[in-house]
Amino acid sequence: MTATTTAPVAAPPTGAPARRPSARLRAWATRAPLLPALIFMIVVTQLPFVATLVISFFDWNSLYPDARHFTGLDNYQEVLTDPDLRNSVWTTVLLTVAVVLASLVLGLVLALLLDRRFRGRGIVRTLLIAPFLVVPVAAALLWKHVLYNPEYGLLNGLLHYVGGPQPDWISSTPLLAVEASLVWQWTPFMMLILLAGLQSRDHEQIEAARVDGANDWQIFVHLTLPHLRRYLELGALLGSIYIVQNFDAVFTITSGGLGTANLPYTVYQSFYQAHENGLASAAGVLVVIGSIIIATFALRVVSSLFREEVSRA
Repeated sequence: MTATTTAPVAAPPTGAPARRPSARLRAWATRAPLLPALIFMIVVTQLPFVATLVISFFDWNSLYPDARHFTGLDNYQEVLTDPDLRNSVWTTVLLTVAVVLASLVLGLVLALLLDRRFRGRGIVRTLLIAPFLVVPVAAALLWKHVLYNPEYGLLNGLLHYVGGPQPDWISSTPLLAVEASLVWQWTPFMMLILLAGLQSRDHEQIEAARVDGANDWQIFVHLTLPHLRRYLELGALLGSIYIVQNFDAVFTITSGGLGTANLPYTVYQSFYQAHENGLASAAGVLVVIGSIIIATFALRVVSSLFREEVSRA
């Protein structure tokens, strides 16, 4: 009979390191420094939106605070069915489409010019970016008084010099006057995005196309435009997010009159002039929903651009 022996279990060495923390604990330790910023963002942005959402379900006139009562979706129905509010929605769409398209076309032209090498390109680029850096209210005042004024405005001064008519630009073409000021301010933004796209092209592919006999127009149509598609989408989406919410130009140039009242101005008018808190809140919620929808598409375009750059690298 043979005796069996069992090997002694080795004791852990003295001073061995403690067991590593769990993955969940490490994740919380990584996120902890971001919590104050997250809490601040929730308090500043989300809580007011929740309050606005709640008020939008009430018939609440600030002049008669004791008469408020719950109405459900009646405020939203009024926003979508009231003729004035429907007109403001249509004006918002028309203003956004016109400004974004014009800014994209002009921004593309300027980006193509700045993509070429010439003396003083840096100075020209800085001057072209300047309109985007002007405060929106200041830009609207500049256009209203320096350019559009029928008595001492620059536009009428130039027309007087050549013997042309002296129109009142804001009264005769109110929506176009607002659109022109916004196009002037947002064209540099589109130019920067498209210029970044132009400078990320594959120059070897362009040189190969030139060797094969392609002219500038063929290169632009078959190589440059397909490459810029994502950048054009990004510029259109980001521009739309801002123009949908634009208030400064409409308020400063026309005060919402002459058919230029967009949805943000209607929210202001309902809240501060008619004192209809519930109706103004419902219109504001619709603006936020529209902005979120556009922003979602913008984020997808940005993500696809990043993926393309990573795969190219």
